[in-house]
Amino acid sequence: MGTVVSFAVFAGDVSPATARGAIEEACAILHAADATFSTWKPASAINRLRRGEAGLGELPDEVAEVLDLCLAAHRRTRGWFDAWALPGGVDPTGLVKGWAVARAAAAIERAGVAAAMVNGGGDIASFGEPEPGRAWTVGVQDPRDEAALACTVSLRGAIATSGTYARGDHILDPRTGEPASPVASVSVAGDDLVVCESYATAVAAGGGELLPALVAAGYAACIVEHGGDVRATANFPFAT
Repeated sequence: MGTVVSFAVFAGDVSPATARGAIEEACAILHAADATFSTWKPASAINRLRRGEAGLGELPDEVAEVLDLCLAAHRRTRGWFDAWALPGGVDPTGLVKGWAVARAAAAIERAGVAAAMVNGGGDIASFGEPEPGRAWTVGVQDPRDEAALACTVSLRGAIATSGTYARGDHILDPRTGEPASPVASVSVAGDDLVVCESYATAVAAGGGELLPALVAAGYAACIVEHGGDVRATANFPFAT
């Protein structure tokens, strides 16, 4: 997926061996997702679909699952998230990393560990508490300075960040097909990492009018402007 994934795992009552095994299973899930959905690997399932070499029925079930999630995201974001608007055919890149990270976190949770956080290049899924009564604390990178933070977040659940500062102009306005950079970055926090990631991508593409609907759905957003100013919905969980 072209990024680094890190794990913070608090085993609790399970053995260290069980916790390590859960991390190994999570890593296998992430590698499988990369092999299936990478647009940089010619033999991946998604590239076979994009080239017309195979239909959905000939590919792993996960491909149809992710494309269904992309359709749901398209509806949720009023078209600002559009996996079919990118060059080369359908491309679920704006959602599939969050999907894979969430699956990896779920595998660790099934093992019975007390708490964990999985961070896939800024797309974060978490469960439990690192200490009793304390949420996870994560930082949102300042788009202008990789060594600085724009803000810190008290996280219970998931957060996704989308912007142009890490990968350049990879976010396109689906209505024009041109690179979109109305803001430097958008972070969305909530229960479901897939929903967070699709909202973050959509708002970063120009869908700022989605913020009221995003809040009504139980999610929160923090936007970093190109000049460095930070604005957020009233429910965004800033760390204190």
